[in-house]
Amino acid sequence: MTKVLHTILLFSALTIGINASAQKANKLGWINSNDLLLLMPERDSAEAQLKAFAQQLELQLTSMTGEYEKKYTEYQQNMAVMNDVVKASKEEEIMDLQTRIQEFQQKAQQSLQKKEGALMEPLIKKAKDAISAVAKENGYNYVFDVSVGTLLHYPEGDDLLPLVKTKMGITASK
Repeated sequence: MTKVLHTILLFSALTIGINASAQKANKLGWINSNDLLLLMPERDSAEAQLKAFAQQLELQLTSMTGEYEKKYTEYQQNMAVMNDVVKASKEEEIMDLQTRIQEFQQKAQQSLQKKEGALMEPLIKKAKDAISAVAKENGYNYVFDVSVGTLLHYPEGDDLLPLVKTKMGITASK
């Protein structure tokens, strides 16, 4: 009888321990990181720097566009009196300027994106570090970002990629 009672108590203790462990392992939380980033005071400074950078690029583009419009207008006004060599030279000059403007627009867009990334990276890292710290302090194992649908914080675990690759018969690696 005592052996049966001992077994029942041991099973109950294990079941309670497993249930408590399972409940703790499943503590989930969520955050809207966009809302958090909007509330960060550093965001205003980053946006101001990005705006100033964009204005510099816009001024350069406006200058180039003004030069293009001036040359094109002059070409149209004087086209009738130009000989073929001068006309071809002016057309080539205008087309080159148009190409430079297009290239500048592409490079400016890339530069603006790069600048935004450089300015926002420290803010995003600071936010992510704070989210991880709060999650750890409050026992959250998983924190989801509802603004983009991603997992921000999770416990250390095993990478299942090698096992899934084996299961699927995939031998290639990147």
